[in-house]
Order: sequence, then structure tokens, then C-alpha cells
Amino acid sequence: MAAPSDCGAFMNRIVLRPPPSAAVDLPLHGLTFAVKDIFDVEGQVTGFGNPDWARTHAIASSTAPAVLSILGAGATCIGKTVMDEMAYSINGENKHYGTPTNPCAGDCVPGGSSSGSAVAVGAKLADFSLGTDTGGSVRVPASYCGIFGFRPSHNLVTTAGVIPMAQSFDTVGWFARDPLVLKRVGRVLLQLPDIDPTKPAQIIIPKDCFCLSSIPYELMTNALSKVVENLFGGDIIKFVVLGDYVKDNVPALSSFFSDSTSDDNFNIPSLAALSSAMRLLQSYEFKKNHGEWVSAVKPELGPGIAERVHAALQTTNEKISICLSVKKEFSAALTALLGENGILAIPTVPGPPPKLLTDPSSLEIFRARAFSLLSIAGVSGFCQASIPLGLHEGFPFSVSLVAKHRSDRFLLDIVEMLHGVVKLS
Repeated sequence: MAAPSDCGAFMNRIVLRPPPSAAVDLPLHGLTFAVKDIFDVEGQVTGFGNPDWARTHAIASSTAPAVLSILGAGATCIGKTVMDEMAYSINGENKHYGTPTNPCAGDCVPGGSSSGSAVAVGAKLADFSLGTDTGGSVRVPASYCGIFGFRPSHNLVTTAGVIPMAQSFDTVGWFARDPLVLKRVGRVLLQLPDIDPTKPAQIIIPKDCFCLSSIPYELMTNALSKVVENLFGGDIIKFVVLGDYVKDNVPALSSFFSDSTSDDNFNIPSLAALSSAMRLLQSYEFKKNHGEWVSAVKPELGPGIAERVHAALQTTNEKISICLSVKKEFSAALTALLGENGILAIPTVPGPPPKLLTDPSSLEIFRARAFSLLSIAGVSGFCQASIPLGLHEGFPFSVSLVAKHRSDRFLLDIVEMLHGVVKLS
């Protein structure tokens, strides 16, 4: 399907240039970028994906530090992008402003909530873009649009000047078509030193996680294994059953097991419980951040998001302390599993992007499996990179690499090493 010239990606076409004194040798000189409409830009209303929000909030008096860092590194901003309302979806459909057209699969969702930012990069309208990732809002659209997406370690990139969704999980992430650009942006935002890359000590492939995906297990794991063997040697590959490891090492999760987390081909009970803990804490923090505004304004919200926001407003603090214990225990368990310079390889999402306007009820199993995968980096606070692998039956798919907290430079180096070798046709 042919996409419009701007793919519906932009909320507002604006141009923000680097400072006049910016030198041509700056790391991002000559590159263009787009910004999700969740970042403050001086002189613009930060719309948060909803016209009622834009109507009831003032023009921003300053620009988010993350955006200023990118401008200061020599890049030019070309606009603010469409996003899911209140950052509360992974689909990318917006009933008010339109849904950005997926450049890889025009009849499928682009993924959200950073939909426009991903589409701007995938459609080659910008060299890279900024988004946010709370529950998967960079990783999902990166996979759906066939581009690179990076969720940094939690709290490593400032979220000042960014509308909060749920602070326990909020991160500033970014998209690029090229791993070198991905790394250049990361070096600016993370203030990374220029040091020699480190090779991974082990690549852990959780067999059960790959069985959650509709993409053939062998297609993904065999290709990944072959590349790792060629680059680093096959002795660093380790196959595990992640669900069993999590169940044995995160005792606080017992409060989130239920009959609906039975073990079958569509579910890993311990990761489903992890997802439940993540979504409960996310809902609780969303309510604390925006519950009063929603109750007072009663904004018009799109299907799916309206129900999600309403449910969040009913959240109590009954299990919140247990959620925090889960975060602490899971981070420690995953740290121990990865060891020094270890990488966890997982599917980014459980399959190709769903079709546009798919009934939410029919996506229930897909969403459950998606959040089981997305909660791994979300709850641990670890960094994650989504790497496009090409097309399967005409649709984009990807693999993700997860590394320990504060191992962002290491992970960006690994992505650069793998690119061009791991990509499939």
C-alpha cells in the first residue's frame, strides 16, 4: 500500500536548528530528527496525543533537556509526531489525529505509543527520532516498522520536560534505520565515553520466549546462533528456559499467579505474572499522574484507551509494595543470569504487526504474549535494542538484545557488530 508523502507521522511540522555556534564536527551534524508529542518544545503545546489535553494545557516555556542535547550535538528537528493518546497503547492508532502509515505494511498498525516517531524514520522522513518507552512504546513500533529501536537503562536519560506516564518504567528512547546512527544518538543522550568495544561473554537464548512468537522458532534462533558463532564462537551460546528461572528466583511473583496464567503454547506463567505486576504498577502511577485531570476534564478517548484509562482510575495501592519487591527481585535475578557482559536474546514482539482496526478482543492473546516479552526489560530496568531481521511472509520481524542496567554502550556496540550479518531476506 502506498503511503502519503508524510505518512501521517507529523502532528506539527516545525524546524528547530542547532545553535548558530554549532561546529560541523559535532556528532550529529547534518542529521534530521523528529520528536514525539510528549516532549516539551518551547513555544509549542505538548499535546500528549489528545486534543482535550492540548486544549487544557499551556504552551511549553522551555524545551526538554533530551531534545536540547540532540540539537546541541548538531542535529535539526523537523517536527513533532503523532502518538497514542496519553501514551497508553502499543498499537499506534489515534482516532483524533489519524494513524501514521506503517511504511513496511500499510494495512497494519505502526505500533505505539511512539507511532509517528517510528514511521518518520521508517519512511525516511528523518534520520532518527525520539520517543518514549514505558511498556514497550519504542520497541514495539521499531519492530512493526522494520527499524532499530533502543530503550535505554531506566533513569539514565533524563525525562525532565517529558509528560510522565509511569515513572517506574518511563524512558526516553530513540529510533534509527542504521545502527551507526543509533549509536551516535546514544552516545549523545547517554554521554558515553569513546572506548574500545567489549565482546559478549555469553548470549543467552530462552527457548520458551521464542516459542511465544508466531515466527518459526528455527528461523530466528538458528540465524542468530550462526551469526554469534561466526563472530564470537559458538561456546558463548547458552539455551535456557527463562520462565522456570524467573519462577524459582522471584518469590514475590507468587502474588500475581492466577488460573489465567496456566502453562500453554501462548503463555509462560511466570512472565505473565511479571507482566501483571508491571501493568498494575503502571496503572497506579498513571492514576497518580493524571487521574485528577481525567476526572475533571472527561476527555474524549479512543477505543481501547478509554477502557484502559478507566480501569487505571480504579487502581488501589493494595499490591503496590509487592510490585516494588518484584522489581527488585527480578532485577537481581536477571543480573545474576547474565553475569559479566552477558546478553539475553528474545523476540521483540510475538509476531508481525496486527491489521489496522482489529477488534481488541481478538488481540488479547497477542497482547498478553507481547507484554510477557516487554516486561523483561521494563521490570528489570535493563536496556534493550530491537534489531530488524527483514521480512517473513511480507511482514517485518525482529529480535531484541537485552543487557544489564548501565550496559548501554556495550549493547550499542553489540548491535553494531551484529548488523549486516544477522539480517535475513
